[in-house]
Amino acid sequence: MTAPLRVREIAPGESLRPFIDLVWKVNARDPNWVPPLRISLKTLLDRNKHPFHRHADVAYFLAERGGEPVGRISAHVNHLYNEYHGEKTGFFGFFECVDDAEVAGALVETAAEWLRARGQERMRGPMNFSTNEEMGVLVDGFDTPPNIMMTHNPPYYDRLLTATGLAKRMDALAYWIGNPHPPKRLEEGVERLARRHGATIRPADLKRFRDEVSIVRDIYNAAWQRNWGFVPMTDAEFEFMAKELRPVVDPDLCLIAEVAGRPVGFAITIPDLNQALKHLPDGRLFPFGLFRLLWERRKITNLRVVTLGLIPGYQYQGLGAAFYLRTFQAGALKGYKTAEASWILEDNWEMRRALEKMGAYVYKTYRIYDKPLEAGNGSPKS
Repeated sequence: MTAPLRVREIAPGESLRPFIDLVWKVNARDPNWVPPLRISLKTLLDRNKHPFHRHADVAYFLAERGGEPVGRISAHVNHLYNEYHGEKTGFFGFFECVDDAEVAGALVETAAEWLRARGQERMRGPMNFSTNEEMGVLVDGFDTPPNIMMTHNPPYYDRLLTATGLAKRMDALAYWIGNPHPPKRLEEGVERLARRHGATIRPADLKRFRDEVSIVRDIYNAAWQRNWGFVPMTDAEFEFMAKELRPVVDPDLCLIAEVAGRPVGFAITIPDLNQALKHLPDGRLFPFGLFRLLWERRKITNLRVVTLGLIPGYQYQGLGAAFYLRTFQAGALKGYKTAEASWILEDNWEMRRALEKMGAYVYKTYRIYDKPLEAGNGSPKS
């Protein structure tokens, strides 16, 4: 006889260790899965440490069968998102589940009920916690490991989630660049285009780190304001992310575009630390993981273009292609052999074309789902 299923909320102040550990139970046998760094995940989930929690309400749920964890999910109301978009959209995230439709259905409905009780009219996800962090379910590209700060999951997740009534809302794409040496004609064309518009691209100045962070923050919030799912990052969130990234930032791979001395765009690229983190199977830095991480970091051959933005009025002047070109030229000089650009929304044709001119191609697809919520009713609206 199958043990009964129970979904319970992890109360504030209660240990999140079972919630965190479940990701190993579900994914540990997948040779392409890369364990998360426990200390980073704990900080992200901590209501007292991560600045996201200052403008959001968050709940964590754990599904148990016979006392054994078999699934998890978060539910959150991002008040900043709803104020910005004039919506009542609630989110779910951190979804992990064994291959069991009953478990997935109970998790999604528990999160939905929590969101309904807080007046939300739509449920969307997975977001961990927003488009500014990890998001989406991998639906294509399971045969290779994820890049740093990108998700990876079993192939059955799409089947489980769609069975709960969730439907595709948007796909985000990861592009692969297998050759860091673009055709000479492309290099010359991009350089001519940049000169025509009086644009210069310079590396970040880490001696002026706080000033550079402010420049990037202002461009980011202006550049992404029309993007689907965008929510402005608060100063505290941006400073937190900058602090997290600073140890791996190479100024030659973090670029700022200027026109007549005015910053109009940026691109941030970092080494793919997942190539080193895969050697820490338990996700712990201490007592010996840090030394292994530092050793393995020297062997990284891949880059990830984490984000690229251009303020309105400059998106269609070839600067996107110029950023990618300069990034890959600098990366090749430093010995990097490949790169991923991610994520790119499926309808962002300007960036997609810029990448495809470089010879890049889509090799992973991540899906965001949603469904309407009907107040006081467990079933979605028709």
